Amino acid sequence: MQKAARKDYYDVVVIGSGVGGLTAAALLSKSGLSVCVLEKEPHPGGYLAGFRRKDFLFDTAIHWLNQYGPDGMLTRLFDVLGKDHPAAVPQQRIRRYLGKGYDYLLTNNPDEMRDQLIADFPYERAGILRFFATAKKIGNSLKNFNSIFRSGETMSFLERLLNKVGILRFIIPFIPYVMYSGEKGLRKGLRKFFRDPKLLDVFTSELELIGCFVPVGWAYFGDFQNPPKGGSQVIPQWLEHVIGFYGNPIFYQSRVTEIMVEDGTSTGVKFMFKERPVELKCKYVIAANDIETLYEKMLPATAIPPKLKHRLKTAELYSSSVTISIALDCATETLGFNEEMIHLADEGLPFADYAGGDPEKSELIILAPTVRDKSLAIPGQGTLTIFMPATMDFEQQWQTTKDADGNYVRGEAYKKLKLNIAEAIIKRVAERLSPELQQHILFYEVATPVTHYRYTGNKNGTMMGARPGRANMQNNIAHYQTPVKRLILGGHWAELGGGVPLAAKAGANAALLVLKEENKPAFRALAAYLDGKATLETTLAKDCFKVYDDSWIQPLTPGEKKGILT
Repeated sequence: MQKAARKDYYDVVVIGSGVGGLTAAALLSKSGLSVCVLEKEPHPGGYLAGFRRKDFLFDTAIHWLNQYGPDGMLTRLFDVLGKDHPAAVPQQRIRRYLGKGYDYLLTNNPDEMRDQLIADFPYERAGILRFFATAKKIGNSLKNFNSIFRSGETMSFLERLLNKVGILRFIIPFIPYVMYSGEKGLRKGLRKFFRDPKLLDVFTSELELIGCFVPVGWAYFGDFQNPPKGGSQVIPQWLEHVIGFYGNPIFYQSRVTEIMVEDGTSTGVKFMFKERPVELKCKYVIAANDIETLYEKMLPATAIPPKLKHRLKTAELYSSSVTISIALDCATETLGFNEEMIHLADEGLPFADYAGGDPEKSELIILAPTVRDKSLAIPGQGTLTIFMPATMDFEQQWQTTKDADGNYVRGEAYKKLKLNIAEAIIKRVAERLSPELQQHILFYEVATPVTHYRYTGNKNGTMMGARPGRANMQNNIAHYQTPVKRLILGGHWAELGGGVPLAAKAGANAALLVLKEENKPAFRALAAYLDGKATLETTLAKDCFKVYDDSWIQPLTPGEKKGILT
């Protein structure tokens, strides 16, 4: 795909090849526009890129997927692009709540966990029933999230009014519980349902009451999926193929340094391609990259109002993480792990400790990817992934220094700190879950917030951008249209929240904003489909869309190749 000759002018230049940028580029390509994607890394995917070490494939960010079932937002969106898109796998064992005094499993039948809680706390029966009933109502609202897919900026005045009604219906189940956050707020909210401190401890590491309901709600409606076979990286690989099918290129190792602006309108970009300066002209720029980098470093100093810059600097962001990717010399399930995501959080600690960066106290999230997908390793071997919430300012920015250009310098102190924390985390997991774990480790790789920042450019290495919440909503942190004309946001920063569905939604809405001006028939057809007013068949039959031949062939993973050879 990258071999396509670079032109001097494109209808649209997309910055960033994460899911948002690739989705926008694929939709615009299908609609007949010339598109160029610029990516600073040597491969596509952003947080979904994953990586290979020896014969093992590792995902870097996905704990689970949602909206990727038969009727989900992602499936419906990807269906427009091609029938050959990777398919997610329904999850059955979902989440294990594990502390020193509790151990509960949430499955795709949440009533099993409900009944176990009732058996253990019979005097809390009424409250437990109300808690799970509330979670089910919230899950039903989340199931219908694709009914408010389109951004208001893509709508007419009447559509915006009707959309507000849809949004109100969506948020009504959440309203009584949104104010319960933080240590005191969480406990106060949970006490509306039950009083026993041991039952409250099951949710000890949650940041807000809504976070207690959402996993249960999703589980009620079967909206937990594992990544497709081959790992989450196959999603950007497929999107790359679709874009290339239409003759549009993705240029890797292309770091954008400047967005050219004339009379308040973007006119092109300047970037370094393998350390050589290049300039491209275009009619639109879709920025699917870090918003602070965009506003502070890529644009003229006066292009963005200072008040907006200040609001973005003080926005509430998701944390980053320490991520340990472990290769094992045995199948992971033989060490006692299963499909579910394990939340290890010991009750009785100060609330701040659960995300404080201390490997002995912080909440840990443990996944066994090769239990979910055998193709990620060779037969008889496996992988384990451990996440710990972490911030960039931990231990003086992870014992790094900065060079003259502001880049993090990772010296011996950084490497030692990273190793010590990883060893402590692995030891803790072994002691609590799998005594033989350390004996079966072939090697492991460690990523810190510094690592995540290096590869994604996201402020503080944040995993998913700006958090949903009152402060960010009041400050209008999420937006698509920027103060610069024809410069549109198309990644996580266009929406509050995170995950693959919202990134794809952002990319699709960015594409709609372009099509609204440049290809009105495609805009109307795609908008009608996303609003549920047109079928997939009638949408694809429109002349405004170019035909795709469903020609993507998923490559074998290294593990599959070795398995075939042996």
